[in-house]
Amino acid sequence: MLALAVPAFGALIAEPLFILADSAIVGHLGTPQLAGLSVAATVVQTVIGLMVFLSYSTTPAVARFFGARNLPAAYEKGRDGLWVGLGLGVVIAVALWALAEPLLRGLGARGEALGYGVEYLRWSMPGLPGMLLVLAAVGILRGLQDTRTPLYVAGAGAVVNVGLNYLLVFPLGLGVAGSALGTSLVQWGMAAVYLLLVARGCREHGVGLFATTPARLGAILRVGSWLMLRTLSMRVALLVTVFVVTSQGSTNLAAYQIVMAFFSFLAFALDALAIAAQALLGKEMGARDMRAEEGRRHVRRLMGRLVRWSLGFGVVTGLLCPLVGFGLGWVFTADPQVQHLFAIALLVVAVGQPLASYVFILDGVLIGAQDVRYLAVASFIALVGYLPMLVGVYLMSGGAGDVDPAGFVWLWVAYAVGYMGLRGVTLGLRARTDVWIRG
Repeated sequence: MLALAVPAFGALIAEPLFILADSAIVGHLGTPQLAGLSVAATVVQTVIGLMVFLSYSTTPAVARFFGARNLPAAYEKGRDGLWVGLGLGVVIAVALWALAEPLLRGLGARGEALGYGVEYLRWSMPGLPGMLLVLAAVGILRGLQDTRTPLYVAGAGAVVNVGLNYLLVFPLGLGVAGSALGTSLVQWGMAAVYLLLVARGCREHGVGLFATTPARLGAILRVGSWLMLRTLSMRVALLVTVFVVTSQGSTNLAAYQIVMAFFSFLAFALDALAIAAQALLGKEMGARDMRAEEGRRHVRRLMGRLVRWSLGFGVVTGLLCPLVGFGLGWVFTADPQVQHLFAIALLVVAVGQPLASYVFILDGVLIGAQDVRYLAVASFIALVGYLPMLVGVYLMSGGAGDVDPAGFVWLWVAYAVGYMGLRGVTLGLRARTDVWIRG
């Protein structure tokens, strides 16, 4: 478990550094630039989140074949995921380039923030197919019980991204567009590394890279459709949250971008054990007879151990939040009002970290068991319960204002405690049964 989780922890910390680096670099261009990046990055992360099924459906499927010692079938499943990722990436990139302005305007962006947001979103699109290839390839390697390679690739990519983005934004004077373009180039570099690794594995096991069929691609999409619905509910929750914070003014919106970037950083870190759960559960359920009580008991013990580890890790990340909030706000912005909002919001995030850790680990457990239909339904239920909370925050804030500290704090109470609490209840009820343990 630790052999998978520790490298996954490093890789998952490295990946959010792309957005953190963009936020820190663009934040020093000015508050309108950071506000524009906030809205545009939300769209990019929404798309990536919806497409995460490329990784989450591939990992347990490949892991089951790995557990059954059928490596050719494992690579065939991974290859299919790569083709789906490339095709979807091209189509979505073209659509978002064309619809960037009306989409961001619909999210509430106005004035300078709208212009900078459109600039960032459009120059992020050349890298989108590369991002989706990375998702699918990482899923393959995790299914093969290899979390070290994603750590090395993501770590190198994060370091190169910081240097390249700084070069494009400041010395070369490309501004917000330079930040997006640098990230796009790094994503394609990472995709190239993964493609070389997967192609080598396919050759070793006699799997043709071009031998997929529409039926095989359709199978990936059918499983992925439930995961996409799950993620869609989660992303709608984020988009509506952005709409509410946008109504609170550019200062609140700029602070939200930094807080959400750090929250995502912690979320990926908490997800390290969830990645281990996906890979381990997939392998064990492929290697053991799930119809026998012994096999089911083994899976339940594994789940319990993962939950305990994750809760402990959530306490640690919660203690980290106040230190960052009150000590490192200057790294992301020179605006004292944004720094203050960042600090007080991280106090709320700190309280919600153990809860978030519980949610993330159970999410990983059920994904590893491929209980995707329930995950989709549970995410929708949590969204329905979250929307009235946001309506209350919006009405309390008056729907407008330059700076609204109280509204900002209540927004994060609603998300980090209310929404995560609803997700924890729905996932916890399922995990207490054996319905999700299937052969």
